[in-house]
Amino acid sequence: MADTPRTAELRRRTAEHFDTLLADLEGLVRIPSVSNGSFDQAHVRASAERVASLVRDAGFDDVEILQAPTPTGEPGAPAVVARRPGPAGAPHVLLYAHHDVQPPGDRAAWDTEPFEPTRVGERMFGRGAADDKAGIVAHLGALRVLGDELAVGVTVFVEGEEEIGSPSFVAFLHAHRERLAADVIVVADSANWKVGVPALTTSLRGLADLEVEVAVTEHAIHSGMFGGPVLDANVLLARLVATLHDDAGDVAVAGLHRAPDPTVDLPEADFRADAAVLDGVRLAGTGPLTARLWTRPAIGVIGIDAAPVAEASNTIAARARAKLSLRVAPGQDPVEARAALRAHLEAHAPFGASVSVTERDAGKAFAAAGDSAAMRAARAAFEASWGVAPVDTGLGGSIPFIADLLEVYTDAQILVTGVEDPDSRAHGANESVHVGELEKVVLAEALLLEELARGTSET
Repeated sequence: MADTPRTAELRRRTAEHFDTLLADLEGLVRIPSVSNGSFDQAHVRASAERVASLVRDAGFDDVEILQAPTPTGEPGAPAVVARRPGPAGAPHVLLYAHHDVQPPGDRAAWDTEPFEPTRVGERMFGRGAADDKAGIVAHLGALRVLGDELAVGVTVFVEGEEEIGSPSFVAFLHAHRERLAADVIVVADSANWKVGVPALTTSLRGLADLEVEVAVTEHAIHSGMFGGPVLDANVLLARLVATLHDDAGDVAVAGLHRAPDPTVDLPEADFRADAAVLDGVRLAGTGPLTARLWTRPAIGVIGIDAAPVAEASNTIAARARAKLSLRVAPGQDPVEARAALRAHLEAHAPFGASVSVTERDAGKAFAAAGDSAAMRAARAAFEASWGVAPVDTGLGGSIPFIADLLEVYTDAQILVTGVEDPDSRAHGANESVHVGELEKVVLAEALLLEELARGTSET
């Protein structure tokens, strides 16, 4: 579709600013702001300071780096909060992103240096290039493109601990409740449908995890003298884990809910390519792929404590432990879902082995409200930027703090958007952002802020 004169003007401005925005993204990626406590947290502070500087350069005078305590009483990671009032009567918009990143992982798995941004064709590679430093740049870009024509109030909130579960988030919201208050909240931490097709994320699964330990003997024993009548703890743990899914691969835990199936589906070939599934591997579960990904529970084993192969001896392991990650369907309380998983594990102890469960974190799911005014504004802005109508999608991942935002700001309209695409490989090696898509996101957000300025009250 043809641009309106205003869209054409903003598209031109976006192109003018874009080289500088890419340079800013490169500078952010070079800061190894891994929030995991085993890494140097001075880098997280440096990242926050750099973000604060960029926000000031975007025309904000009221910029602070703030912290709040975690549940253990330790200070949370530094977050940037900047506020700029709008014209009288204009809505106020909170722009959220995060500046912390995941650890780089195995360097050998990367084709480029993780913290040296590298342009290859239409993609920029580097840890955080997509998740979520591109989100920061999208916000900065929209603000620069609009400049003094910005017609809404804006708060920029860039936290520094999203990748470790935002432990101080709730305390931060309560400590700075008035400063963060907004009519519309734009969370730039999700993904688009594919390159060339934008998306609005309308649902997110919740998350719960726990550790399960299987014990069979008081201590390790000789496998030659006792093996046969006594199965080792590793085998018993494997048998227990195998009860979590039926023969088709659907989750087989009583008490876990399903949300309604989405109205769109994903071709299997596209999914297999995006997920790098090996030839011959059969996909698990039944029903639409999008339902399996977005609106149904999923259980994975994300860690196992057992003897390393290099240190193995001919003994029967007395104990084995695994960490299970449960993705919870929208609409179900994660604590309730975790309790159902615990009950299943305790009821399926193999060969009478001792099964003990330790519950860990739980994060709520998200389901967007109906067709809100903010949603309509976002759809119009996205279609104007891409020339293609956006797809309403779910996300199999979890962003638990969104539920926290809704609990504090009950009247706010939340939009979950993002810069990633299926090949961004967030959290993995060779993370990247598609440069052309980032430019479209910048334009879309500028258009969105203008749409919101025209009114966001529900009709």
